[in-house]
Amino acid sequence: MTKMDVFIDGAKELGLDLSDREIEMFSDYKRLLKEWNEKINITAITDDDEIDIKHFLDSVSVFKSGLIGGNERIIDVGTGGGFPGIPVNILKPDTEVVLLDGLNKRLKFLNEVIDTLGLKNISTVHGRAEELGRKKEYRETFDIAVSRAVASLNTLSEYCLPFVKVGGYFIAMKGPDVDEEIEQAEKAIEKLGGQIEKRIDIPLPSSDIVHNLLLIKKVKGTPSVYPRGGGNPKKKPL
Repeated sequence: MTKMDVFIDGAKELGLDLSDREIEMFSDYKRLLKEWNEKINITAITDDDEIDIKHFLDSVSVFKSGLIGGNERIIDVGTGGGFPGIPVNILKPDTEVVLLDGLNKRLKFLNEVIDTLGLKNISTVHGRAEELGRKKEYRETFDIAVSRAVASLNTLSEYCLPFVKVGGYFIAMKGPDVDEEIEQAEKAIEKLGGQIEKRIDIPLPSSDIVHNLLLIKKVKGTPSVYPRGGGNPKKKPL
């Protein structure tokens, strides 16, 4: 079995006691990630311990939000290698998770992970958040949108908040230097129907990394003009 000690010990520090089956699933996930990464670029992080810390522990830290109990409908926007959506579904198999990504090759990898691990209630969708967020079957139908994608908070909020139903949450998983981003994004978040409720700082076990979760509550419907198309959320952030 792939080396998993750092993840197992770190998960305990985060308050998660993993079963043998869950450890086996994460081990298979890591093996597939490393195998596929030789064929297509999924992640620059390939060392066993680094994967444990920067992908697996970072992903499961989302449970510190207190918002994921097990029956939510969640969309992972810009999921990349499946983070945090797949770890969430492994540990809470009753959550319905949609993995959204713009690269088909990555989705093939994610579908193989889903099949190999025998995951249920999880699916992949190919597309751009700015387009899918306007479609009736996705718009304001999720309890939670979550994203670890690398983009400024005002851009990410325009991608993610349109997916969230009123009363639901957008969980932005960010690095340590988020204060300035919050300041720049507050007006945009308000325009999109959101309100920053809480920031939770999370020291990642076995490292000196501190990440944080920003919990943004959807307090009113997103105006129909958002998200804007044509790459504008990124090119001209609100």
